[in-house]
Amino acid sequence: MSLRIALLSYRSKPHCGGQGVYVRHLSRELVALGHEVEVFSGQPYPELDTGVRLTKVPSLDLYREPDPFRVPRPGEFRDLVDVEEFLTMCTAGFPEPKTFGTRVVRLLRERVADFDVVHDNQVLATGMLAIEGLGLPLVTTIHHPITVDRRLDLAAATTWRKRLTLHRWYGFLRMQTKVARRARWVLTPSASSQRDIVADFGVDPSRVRVIPLGVDDGFRPPTAPRVPGRIVAMASADAPMKGIANLLEAFAKLRTERDHLELLLVARTQPGGRTDQIVERLSIRDHVRFVHGISDAELVEVMGSAEVACVPSLYEGFSLPTAELMACATPLVVSDAGAIPEVVGPDGLCADLVPPGDVEALAGALARLLDDPERRARYGAAGRARVDELFSWRAAAAATAAAYEDAMREGQGIAHR
Repeated sequence: MSLRIALLSYRSKPHCGGQGVYVRHLSRELVALGHEVEVFSGQPYPELDTGVRLTKVPSLDLYREPDPFRVPRPGEFRDLVDVEEFLTMCTAGFPEPKTFGTRVVRLLRERVADFDVVHDNQVLATGMLAIEGLGLPLVTTIHHPITVDRRLDLAAATTWRKRLTLHRWYGFLRMQTKVARRARWVLTPSASSQRDIVADFGVDPSRVRVIPLGVDDGFRPPTAPRVPGRIVAMASADAPMKGIANLLEAFAKLRTERDHLELLLVARTQPGGRTDQIVERLSIRDHVRFVHGISDAELVEVMGSAEVACVPSLYEGFSLPTAELMACATPLVVSDAGAIPEVVGPDGLCADLVPPGDVEALAGALARLLDDPERRARYGAAGRARVDELFSWRAAAAATAAAYEDAMREGQGIAHR
C-alpha cells in the first residue's frame, strides 16, 4: 500500500541534534519504498533528498545562530502565536514545540484530504491532540523523554537561580507528558527509551514500539591512515548530559604521560561557557580542537581519522553518532548508560564500557585501548559488522510504515464503532 505521509518536526537541524538526521533519512527511505512524504518543519529546516517535499512552517527563529535569544523587529510579528512565542522566551520558557503545533495544525486543517497518516517527530504539542479529530491517524516518535535531560541539568546546576531558570525552561514537559499519555502509537529507537517513556510519561507500554535507527551508507571505514593519538567525540559540548566535562578531565589525566594526544570534538561551544572554562582550567587548550558546521563527508572523514572515539554521555536514547562511528570501524570507549549498550553490544565486542561519570575509569579505558592496536582493529571490524547486521534506515522505514498501517486500521475500527 502506498501511503501519503505528513512528517512533522518543530526543528530539523541537518547534521546534529538527531531530529533533522532522523527526518532526512527516514523520509528518503519511505519514498524509496513507494510512499509519498511531505515534511513540515520549523527552523532550522532539514536537508531532504530528491522526492521528499518540504513545507516550511516558519517560527520567529529565536534561537538561531549566531544570535540566539534575539529580539525580533516589530515587523516580524505576524499573529498572536508569534507574540506567545516571544513572550514565553522572555520568561525563560521554551516555546517552539507548542507554537509549532498550533501553526502546523492550521495548515493540516486545510489539507486533510492530502494525507493518509501524520507522523509527529517528538513535537508532543497540544495541537497534536487535534489531528485525529481531523480524521487523520497519528503516530508519534519519542527519541527519549526530555525529563531525563531535565534531571541531569538540575543535578549539574550550582545555584538556585540556575535551577529556577531550568524549571522554567523545561516547563513544556508538562504539555509533552499530557500529550504522550494520549498518543495512540509511540515509536522509539531503543528498549532503554521505551522503559523511560513508560516510567516518566506514563505511557501504556503496549502502545510503545521499538524501531532502531539506521546508519547512512556514506559512513564507512577510512581509506587514509588514522591520526596517531587522536581521540574523537561528538556532542553538545555544554550540555551536562553529554558528559564532555568528564572526557576533558580524563583527557587531561592522559596528557600528563602522553604528550602526543589530541582531542577532536565535533561540537559548538559557547565562548566563556562551561566547556570553555573547563578547557582553560585544565590547561589543555592547545591540545583540544573543536569543529562544527561540517558536511556529512567531512564528518565521515573526522570519524575515520581517530585511533579511538569516545561517547562519555550520562544518558542517550539511542546515540546515532555511536552507530556512525562503528560504521567507520572506529574503536570505542563508551558510557554504560541509557541505550548505548544496546547500540554497541556487550563489553569487549566493539567497545569498552565504563560507568557513566567515572573519570578514572574513562581515562584508564582510553589508555588501554590506545596501547593495544590489535584490540582496536578487532573492535573496529566488529563495530562495522554490527552496523551492517542491525542498523539500516531501509529497515527502520519499513517498520515505521507498518506502524502507520496499524494506526490507520485502528483508526478505521474506532470510526466504525
